[in-house]
Amino acid sequence: MPQRLLPITSSVVNPFASRPFAGALAFLILTACTNSEPNKFSDETLVHMAGFQDRRLTDSLRQFITHPNEVYRREAAMAFASLQDSTSSLLLAERLLSDEDVLTRVNAAYALGQVGGREAVHALLEAVERETDSLVMQTALEALGKVADGSDINLEKYKGDGVPWLCYRLGQRQATPPELTQRAMLYLPAENTEFARLGAAHFFARSVTEDISDASEVLIHTLGNDPSADVRMATAWALRKIVTDDVFAAVSRAATEDGDYRVRVNALKSLAYFPFDRTRDLILGALHDSESNVAIAAAEVIQSAVNEADVAEVLREARSTSNWRVQALLFQGVNALVRSADIDTEIIDLYSSSANNYQKAWLLSALSSAAMSFVSNELLTTHIPVIRSSAARALVVMNRQETISPVMQEEFLSLYRKGIGTGDVAVIGIITDALTDSALHYRQVVMDIAFLNEARSRLSLPRDYESYVPLENAIAYFEGREPTEVEKSFNHPVNWDLVRRIPKQQEVRIETSKGDIVISLLVEHAPGSVANFVGLVIQHYFDGKFFHRVVPNFVVQDGCNRGDGWGSEDYSIRSEFNGLRYAAGSIGMASAGKDTEGTQWFITHSPTPHLDGRYSQFATVVEGMEVMHALEVGDTIHSMELTPPLAP
Repeated sequence: MPQRLLPITSSVVNPFASRPFAGALAFLILTACTNSEPNKFSDETLVHMAGFQDRRLTDSLRQFITHPNEVYRREAAMAFASLQDSTSSLLLAERLLSDEDVLTRVNAAYALGQVGGREAVHALLEAVERETDSLVMQTALEALGKVADGSDINLEKYKGDGVPWLCYRLGQRQATPPELTQRAMLYLPAENTEFARLGAAHFFARSVTEDISDASEVLIHTLGNDPSADVRMATAWALRKIVTDDVFAAVSRAATEDGDYRVRVNALKSLAYFPFDRTRDLILGALHDSESNVAIAAAEVIQSAVNEADVAEVLREARSTSNWRVQALLFQGVNALVRSADIDTEIIDLYSSSANNYQKAWLLSALSSAAMSFVSNELLTTHIPVIRSSAARALVVMNRQETISPVMQEEFLSLYRKGIGTGDVAVIGIITDALTDSALHYRQVVMDIAFLNEARSRLSLPRDYESYVPLENAIAYFEGREPTEVEKSFNHPVNWDLVRRIPKQQEVRIETSKGDIVISLLVEHAPGSVANFVGLVIQHYFDGKFFHRVVPNFVVQDGCNRGDGWGSEDYSIRSEFNGLRYAAGSIGMASAGKDTEGTQWFITHSPTPHLDGRYSQFATVVEGMEVMHALEVGDTIHSMELTPPLAP
């Protein structure tokens, strides 16, 4: 719930085409191609290599590390980024990181960042000492940020656009020393490339380090003046860490005046870190923003910050808004505070009169514990998955909000047993997470776990992986043992006959309830993911599916056969980490961990570098970004069509 860096991809695929990263496979895409140009898998050796990667056959791939054909060496290096086999670090370091071919070295550096381990750290440190190619240096620096400890790094030695990305990757993993903040600041001013500024902005936005006050002045200037909305977005989110009058003024201006709604969303989220009595008028005003995502972001801030003095006004807003997500969030905020039977009745009346199952699901989350019987009845009687899973979540929230008496604890436990007994995979996953929450003290009262074992016996892998794991964790918790690792078995080979028929730039037209979106499939980067997606399109699998998840300025998500995010089929495919970056309009496979992908996928609203190398990216939007930004929870896919259709 969301691109790349090589100067070898087209600008449609890569908005940072002039600032490369580890996408050396993109070398094989080069400039504009016709939609009918064959992909690289007409080469049977590449098919075999990709098959070895798909089946995680490390030893079979190692033979290509010394292959005389540089294309195969490049492919081998990138394959190890998906395998993430630390036993290969030495081979990558000794052979491919010193390869005569620049793009092989780029891929090897990226792969070492994915693999990790001390051998990878030492190899990358040596590479940045000796490397003369700027592309390899940039990739190696960023990879180093993924795997090194702060004590390994000597920033004084490093130069170039890879430095802010090193800072960003390291800052995601650990608190960083002040000199890292000082160095990242140097890359925010306008004379730097957009790529470098974006890396620096994301360092400040997403680093573990909270004290970035030294960067206050430059961040405020960047928010107000940077020509890139992507940079302003990250900067707006970074400023939540600096609660000063100057920051308040800058973020307030951005929340109301910036022309890009995504910047306004992030600015509102940062305002949540200021006292609500100070931000109140501005955030209430944002409820009326013409962009629904901004209004929803404002409602999220209010939902978490509303106080008793504002209840009456927030209720007026809830009753007058036409946006049901905003309404549900506002009711939720008020009712969590006052827990009013009258408000519960009002919410239940809205629920009963609504024909929108997603609205009903969100309204359930707004009910207080006084409506526990209503919520539990919906849990146990509805046949609509999104309502059932929402009812389970609502009960768990009620359980966590209250100081539970022994009688109430038994009542919740009875409901949990019945919920798990329905066999619904979402309910099982949600409730077992609650049962293992030590703050809820169920270990002291659950004496018989037969109901958990019975539920596990009814689940099927890999289809129910996302529920099976928390259920196994719960059983282990009550048995006082470590959970058994759930194997992710190889069960769905790539359809190579289909892959060979997919052109290099095969497009898919997605007709939604808001308009059409055209995407370009990246078959050469993610053949397994693309073949899986195309196969589902041919079967009309996505027709009628809901966009069940929309997170403002993050992702829209689809492909769930239940419509609540817990649905899957009787197979899973392998993750394909290919060095591509997540930018606005990137399309990736949703997953519950590595090698658990299936039918769900997402499109990103904006750059989301924390997804890079963690979620398989297999396509990008080429037309209809305005439609994608307009999608809301409950919008549907009417149809998908391959354009042009595949040749027989």
